[in-house]
Amino acid sequence: MNITLKQIRAFLAVAQVKSFAEAAELIHISQPALSTTIKNLEETVGGKLFSRTTRTLVLTPEGEQFLPVAKRLLADFDNAIIDLHECFSLKRGTLSFAAMPSFASTHLSKQLASFNNQYSGIKVKVHDVIAEDAVEMVRGGKAEFAISFDPGGSEDLNFETLFTDEFIAAFPDTHPLNQIKNPQWQDLSQYAFITLQRPSSIRLLLDETLANYDISLNVAFEANQLATVVQMVANNIGISLIPSLYKQQFTALNLNYCEMDEPRISRRVGIISKKRHSFSNTAKAFLTVVKQYYQSTPQN
Repeated sequence: MNITLKQIRAFLAVAQVKSFAEAAELIHISQPALSTTIKNLEETVGGKLFSRTTRTLVLTPEGEQFLPVAKRLLADFDNAIIDLHECFSLKRGTLSFAAMPSFASTHLSKQLASFNNQYSGIKVKVHDVIAEDAVEMVRGGKAEFAISFDPGGSEDLNFETLFTDEFIAAFPDTHPLNQIKNPQWQDLSQYAFITLQRPSSIRLLLDETLANYDISLNVAFEANQLATVVQMVANNIGISLIPSLYKQQFTALNLNYCEMDEPRISRRVGIISKKRHSFSNTAKAFLTVVKQYYQSTPQN
């Protein structure tokens, strides 16, 4: 049984004004076309919806029963079209994406503030999860995209670079490394080192790079989150190698840092999405804000 919106609008117009002539003018069609539309509707539902005499036009009991249903159907459709239009025009909608914690707790807040100033009707859900989980959320369709480290070659993912983040040695302001002008890797090896647990991609990058240069560090503590590593360094448990994204937090934590000479360890940070994925309008608008941020803000 197929009832069209045209038939519902025609039914409601006739029910409202109790006249085919006036209803035809109301919905801007000819009276014969309106009569045909109502006839087709009645044939579809299997009975009369209007009782007609030469002087009156009233709803049948079945028509009375259908009236509130027709009003609700038309209202739901009209509201759905309004909602869809407002989504396309970015007056309302939802944005859901994943972001690794080092990015979510640093650069992201300024970008979200800028986005919200332009599109205050958009609701935003940020999944701040470790880099590996961010990638899996994109793969599993739980996030439209992720902002994280380059996951490496993948047949099912796209990666668009935003900036390159260099890893820096971090230590408390009171640490002996502050007395060395340009600390080298051998200087770092003299102290307890804090790092992420395997199979973290950052840990693997660190291990592989240092092994290639025959550098050995005194790994004494391991954690699952970079934020935990930063706090452990701040509490003078040891030193670590941390993405420079965290530099803006160092002053409040009484931490110092230095850039390391060869080997310099870095990773690209960017937008991860599924191949052949078409971004929603909300995602396009937000990613435009993100890209403009890096075009206008010099990165270390």
